[in-house]
Amino acid sequence: MREHSFVLFAALGLLWCVAGATAQTPSTVSAHINGIDPALLAKAQAGDADAQTQVAFNYGHPGGSPPDYAQAALWYRKAANQGNASAQQDLGELYRVGHGVPQDGGLAVFWYRKAANNGNAAGQANLAQAYETGQGVAQDYGQAVVWYKKAAEQGLPFAEFRLGSLYDVGIGVTKDSAEAAKWYSKAAMQGQADAEFSLGLLYENGEGVPQDYAQAVRWYRNLAEQGDPRGQFSLGVMYYNGLGIPQDFEEAYFWSNLGAAQDTRPPFVVGFERKTRDEFAAKLSPVQLAHVQDRCRKWLEDHSSKANP
Repeated sequence: MREHSFVLFAALGLLWCVAGATAQTPSTVSAHINGIDPALLAKAQAGDADAQTQVAFNYGHPGGSPPDYAQAALWYRKAANQGNASAQQDLGELYRVGHGVPQDGGLAVFWYRKAANNGNAAGQANLAQAYETGQGVAQDYGQAVVWYKKAAEQGLPFAEFRLGSLYDVGIGVTKDSAEAAKWYSKAAMQGQADAEFSLGLLYENGEGVPQDYAQAVRWYRNLAEQGDPRGQFSLGVMYYNGLGIPQDFEEAYFWSNLGAAQDTRPPFVVGFERKTRDEFAAKLSPVQLAHVQDRCRKWLEDHSSKANP
C-alpha cells in the first residue's frame, strides 16, 4: 500500500510539475495566437521599448489571425511612454481611427506631436494633416506647411505630395508652381500616384516647369498602366490631340474608355469623361470600335484577376 501511495504521489507530483511548466499567462496565450516570438515578448515584458513596439505591431498586423488592437494599444503605450517615436506615432493612429481605444482626435494629435518632435516622419506628416484638416486641433495651414516640410525633407512621399499641393494652390504658403513641381517630382519618383498625376498636369500646362507634353505623357502613362483612371483618361486625351505622342484615335478611345469606366470621382467629372469618350468613339468605324471595346474588356479582366488572384 505504501508503495502504491508513493507511486501515486510521485505521479501527481510529476503532473503538477508538467502543469506548472506549461501553464501560460493570458498575455502569453494571446501572443502565441498572434504568432509573437516568445523571446521578443520576454524582452518587451522586461521593458525594452523597441521590443514593445514590435510586439504592438504584431498584435495589430498578425497575419492570418484577427488583429488584437487592445493589446496593440497597450504595448504601444508602454513604449510611447518611454519616448519611442514609432510607438507614439502608431498609438496616435489608433486613437485617430478608434482601434483598441476610443476614437479621439485630440489624443491622436497629442501622440503625433510627441512623435513629430522626436523626428518621426510619419508623425510629422500626420500632425501636418491634422492641422490641414482641422481634425483634433484648430485648422492652421501655416503649421501644416511647417510639419509637411519636415517630413518631406526626410523623403516621405505623402508629405512631399501634400507640400507640393499647398505650394500649387497657395494655401498656408505663397503660391509657387516651381516649388510645387519640385516636391511633386520627388514624390512621383517614389511612385506616389497623386504626385504623378499632378506632375503630369504641370508639364501639360507648363506651370512651374517648361511645357513638355512628352513628360506629361510619361507620367500619365505610368499611372494608366497601373490602372489609375485619372492617368488613363488623361493619356487618352493626349492621344486624341497628338500631344507628346502621335495622334491615334483608337488609343484615345481605349484609354479614355478605361478611365471613364473606372473613375470614382464626383459625377460631374465622370459625366464629362464619358461625354468626351463618346466624342472619341465617333472618330472610329464600327469595326474599329468593336475591336477597341474588346481590348478594353480583356484589359479589365486581366487586371481584375491580377488584383484578386
